[in-house]
Amino acid sequence: MAAKPKLGQNFLRDPQAIQRIVAALGPLSSRTVLEIGPGKGAITELLAAQAKHLIAIELDRELAWTLQERFLPEKGYNVTVRRQDVLQFDFAAAAKDAGQPLLIVGNLPYYITSPILLRLAENTASLDRAVLMVQREVADRVTARPGTREYGLLTVTLQLYGSTESLFTLPPEAFVPPPEVHSTVFRWNFAPRFTELGVEEAPFITFLKQSFAQKRKTLSNNLRAASHPSERVAAAFAATGISPQIRAEALSLEQFAAIWRAIFPK
Repeated sequence: MAAKPKLGQNFLRDPQAIQRIVAALGPLSSRTVLEIGPGKGAITELLAAQAKHLIAIELDRELAWTLQERFLPEKGYNVTVRRQDVLQFDFAAAAKDAGQPLLIVGNLPYYITSPILLRLAENTASLDRAVLMVQREVADRVTARPGTREYGLLTVTLQLYGSTESLFTLPPEAFVPPPEVHSTVFRWNFAPRFTELGVEEAPFITFLKQSFAQKRKTLSNNLRAASHPSERVAAAFAATGISPQIRAEALSLEQFAAIWRAIFPK
């Protein structure tokens, strides 16, 4: 079956990489795993052999049908194949049925990577951890640290919902057809930090978006441009001891939270 470029299909064919991805999820014998975009089932085969229950979410009609035929219950598999857009998937219901938070794994299509990551962030109450393959540049942003070129809004948003770590990178020839970019596998351990940081989820995420609105501007100028009163912004920087000339990409989540709390005291 030929890949469909419009669906971002690049099928993994590296056996060692498959083993490493599954191993990075941890023990699976008592767990429900959700695989995003199983494609031709390269990772699915190993997951099906190890997991208590595997849910495979595949948008492509032909691939979904092939997977259903391959992993029939009468063949000894506990695999549920759903032909569905993962952005519409009900993670909470699946976790409730499983009686535990889900493990997530997937080779994410490049064209829809960020929406999927943000969708997972929205559902962290139903998730334990994820091992995901994305374009290397995206993984660099997801796992970046303050002060680096890659650090930005996607970084801080995802890291609000748990720790991220890069695991390994694969060359184009590890896939069929080979993409034009390298791919990186990273692990995301879900553990939302809002209580720890003393911030409210929705207002704080809005604050972060305002902070990164124009990367060349200082943080204080971005906040003033977002209609935060100048005197309150200035007082927040003075109270936290953070320079008003600093740019957003230089601040840690803890520093963002300190400024937010100073601007919006309880």
